[in-house]
Amino acid sequence: MRDFDFAAPDSLDAAVQLLAKNKGKARPLAGGTDLIDYLRTGRLSADLVVDLKRIPELNVLEVTQQGLRLGAAVPCYRIYEHPEIGTHFAALVDACSIIGGIQIQSRASVGGNLCTSGPAADSTPALIALGAQCVIASASGSRTLPVEQFCTGPSQNVLQPGEILQEVTIPLPEADSGSHYRRFIPRNEMDIAVVGVGASVTVKGGQISNARIGLGAVAPHPLFAEDVSNWIVNQPASDATYIEAGQRARKIISPIDDHRGTAEFRTHVTGVLVERVLREAVQRAESGTAG
Repeated sequence: MRDFDFAAPDSLDAAVQLLAKNKGKARPLAGGTDLIDYLRTGRLSADLVVDLKRIPELNVLEVTQQGLRLGAAVPCYRIYEHPEIGTHFAALVDACSIIGGIQIQSRASVGGNLCTSGPAADSTPALIALGAQCVIASASGSRTLPVEQFCTGPSQNVLQPGEILQEVTIPLPEADSGSHYRRFIPRNEMDIAVVGVGASVTVKGGQISNARIGLGAVAPHPLFAEDVSNWIVNQPASDATYIEAGQRARKIISPIDDHRGTAEFRTHVTGVLVERVLREAVQRAESGTAG
């Protein structure tokens, strides 16, 4: 690891000014569980690392009548220990509770997971399913975009030099809604998804009135399965619907072969997980136990 300077500002304005001043040679640090390893191995370099953990705006965690505000530096354990998040945003809790072990979850943040922009990230398909928005801050102001537009390729995203992901917002789900995230891994010791699927649904009178599906590890970046999600709307909440949705999801992905699984296997698993995740999301919606 080559030498770099370190700063820990206590305001958002100070942080974005530091990033702007260093013109792309500074790296923001939220949890650091990926960044420190990347700097150590030479995958990334930096003249300055800017620790974001002390910034109040990046540590916001609240559920209001409008929905969830999740600061980019909030560690995973705070999310799954928050009772209202589990009630309304269960897919996010599902994802945060399986990102690494307890030690990782005490540092790693959803914002950091999103900014690392791995195709197999666990939190991103859940965020896509829940209709999350990204609030991005810079010295010139802020902008907002849907989470499905944030990642652009393996380890690539829309952030420009000098920009910080400030927070993620998720609208409060309708009544009779449910969500779920599930992944397949080859064994417990390999904590990277071969396939990850998040889904949210609203069920009225036995019919699905709203749906969103996010897919991970089956394309260069996490996908919003928009066509599949649109097809599900107005379909009955039945096994036939879940199976057909899985078949349709298989047709929109572009998985690769690697040491964790072949493209053929990933294609098969995608359909299976879409079916199972939709079934669980519907059960949660109908039981009223989790959003």
